Formats: sequence, structure tokens, C-alpha cells
Amino acid sequence: MTTTRIAAICMAGLLAWAGAAFAQEHSALAAPAAPTAPAAPVAVPGTPTANIDDYRLGMHDLIEISVFQVPELSRTVRVNAAGKISLPMIGTVVAGGLTTGELEAEIASKLAKNLLQDPQVAVFVKEGVSQRVVIEGRVRKNGVYALSGRTTLLQAIAMAEGLDPLANENEVKVFRQRDDGRKEMLVFDLESIRTGRTQDPLVKGNDVVVIEASATKSFIKNVTDTLRGFIGFGTVY
Repeated sequence: MTTTRIAAICMAGLLAWAGAAFAQEHSALAAPAAPTAPAAPVAVPGTPTANIDDYRLGMHDLIEISVFQVPELSRTVRVNAAGKISLPMIGTVVAGGLTTGELEAEIASKLAKNLLQDPQVAVFVKEGVSQRVVIEGRVRKNGVYALSGRTTLLQAIAMAEGLDPLANENEVKVFRQRDDGRKEMLVFDLESIRTGRTQDPLVKGNDVVVIEASATKSFIKNVTDTLRGFIGFGTVY
């Protein structure tokens, strides 16, 4: 039996298996199994539970605060170690743990009590250093990365220099701890996000993003490597 015939037989088997594995991977996403225990919920692309909260401020974040038509109250401040900021005429404000929208409402409320009628406040994160995300698995550079303000899942993966060739981009898992202390896992399809079928979600401080290997891609690589070995040995009898 020649090397060419062996390679042809192996390739036929490879294509048949790969097609079945590909269908299985995608059908698992289309019809996820119902949980058998009260475990953390699993979200699939397109479900409401896949939405992720806005960036929450923390110590050492640098924020820009502007008050419409009152430039003397506008300034750039850094959140201190106690999670607080100090502003003229209203004093200390707790910023740690709040989203920018919540902080805007808090500052506007204090200004309305003391100075202004219907104040319009805008808060922008210039330098977010308090929140970090762990990215591991099939990316080019595993590590812990600082979130600079609002960061989407695609942007977070880009910080890890992208996916490696064996990554399963159809099932990216985001593990996180909820406000009530429970842990949950969200599952996203990067292909769906890139094509615009699913919104690119925001990641949150202390999230752990895990990208596992694709069974189909791994199998194809292993068989391809094996075939290269056969060809290297020449004709087999």
C-alpha cells in the first residue's frame, strides 16, 4: 500500500469525522441542555442574560467631570484609596462601586440641593486602572489585563493579542461573581458578534474569560501531523 493511498484513506475518515464534530459543536450552542441542578445560569448568544453591566469605578481611576454651562465646577479627578472624590462646593462624593451614570446622578442630586436647578452632569473615564480581567486558554498571550473604561469582549481578546489557530470561537466563556456572591458563566459566540448578529458585550472587572480548544480543529491538526509523518517515511508495504 502506497503512502498516497494511506493518506487518501485517512483524509476521507478525517473529513467525515470533522463534519460530524462540527455539526455537534454548533448544535450544542443551538440547543443547550437544561441544567440538572441549581447551578449558575449559562447564557448563550442573543439571550437577555448575556448583557453585562457598565464599568464600575474604583480606586485610582481618573475621571473627567463636566457640568453643563458651569465650567468652574468641571474638572478631572482621581478616585482615592477610599473610593471617594472631592468636588468644589459639594465636598466629598463616594464614587467607588458606581457606574458613570450613577455617579452623574449622585453629583447632580447634590448640586440641585445646594446650587443649581436641573444640573446636567457628565462623567467620563479617562484612565481606568482599578478593574482587571483574566484572559486564559487559546489566546496568544494569557494574562491579567487592566480595563480602561468600557471594554467589550472583542476588545479584551484583542488585548491578549487575539485567538490562536485552535481556539473555539463559537463558545467563549466568561466567569464572573454576581453582586449576591453567586458565580455565573456566560457563553458567547465570537463569530456571531463579528458578523453583527449578536451585540459585543461589555466585560466587567474580575471577570475570567476562558477560550477552549476546538475539538474539530485539534483533531484535524493531529491527523495532519500524523499524515506528514507517514509521508516522511516514504512508501509503506
